[in-house]
Amino acid sequence: MWLEFDSLVNARDLGGTPTADGGAIAEGRLIRSDNLQALTAADIVQLRERGVSDVVDLRSGPEVRSEGPGPLLSEDDFTVHHLSMFREDPAEPTEPEGELPGESSPEAALPWVGLTPSVDHENLFASHYLSYLRDRPDSVVAALRTIGEAKGATLVHCAAGKDRTGTITALALLLAGAEPDAVVADYAASGERMQQIVDKLMGTRTYADNLRGRPLSSHMTNPETMAGFIDYIDSEHGGVEPMLESLGWTDGDTHTLRTKLRA
Repeated sequence: MWLEFDSLVNARDLGGTPTADGGAIAEGRLIRSDNLQALTAADIVQLRERGVSDVVDLRSGPEVRSEGPGPLLSEDDFTVHHLSMFREDPAEPTEPEGELPGESSPEAALPWVGLTPSVDHENLFASHYLSYLRDRPDSVVAALRTIGEAKGATLVHCAAGKDRTGTITALALLLAGAEPDAVVADYAASGERMQQIVDKLMGTRTYADNLRGRPLSSHMTNPETMAGFIDYIDSEHGGVEPMLESLGWTDGDTHTLRTKLRA
């Protein structure tokens, strides 16, 4: 279900996603969106009204320092969890302190620029999504546990709210028993707002140079990307749960997340 905010162009409540047993994901439990940097006072009120208690910020450390942590960090009733999907120097601070990166080269804030995926897949986007699992299993597991354990609803976001966000929300939905075709459809839905997403990012110093000159088609969330991601996990690992168990996920974690997300 699309959500309308003053500052967000790719926000959806994943409630209503059908499950394989004929049920559905509950509304008001899991929200996905693009970045929160420009939230208005009215937007923050709406997040409160929707019961959001936790925010999973999947941006990298350089992105956070360049763009800033977002206005919710100053709001006592929201807990923000910064969980990068990229390999980063553990000694590098993740708080937006000191000199901002990218003053001479904004691409310095984008760790995926020139990055070779650590997992091979015929679909390049799927390769990157699978690489998140290999490169940052700690962040993947922590993000999913946050969704299950949050006091209220969890909002998951990155920059555009389509790739990193799409990976984590897909895993959460599949763990909760969602129909794989419905997970693919949700991922693909971001394509409906792709022009607005790109226009928003083009207005920022951090992302504009990397986006300039690229055709809109290069950003699209094509269904075959998520289908390939899911098929790879099924064929190589026997499904999402066995794959995550190798990363430290437990049956108890699955029970907690399913209890939280199921209607």
